[in-house]
Amino acid sequence: MPKVKTNSGSKKRFALTGTGKIKRKHAYHSHILTKKTKKQKRNLCQTGLIATVDMPQVKELLCIK
Repeated sequence: MPKVKTNSGSKKRFALTGTGKIKRKHAYHSHILTKKTKKQKRNLCQTGLIATVDMPQVKELLCIK
């Protein structure tokens, strides 16, 4: 049986926490930052957590049981 490979795009975008939750980064913080307020850019810098609804799909992409 062949090895199960992790999705390359998802391993760059997501990270596991110590408790088993999955961290993610916010979108809209890569370019066109001049029109965004300081507060908006500051809040986009922080990491968030994946919604519980999306957990099974992301875990499948990351090959996590």
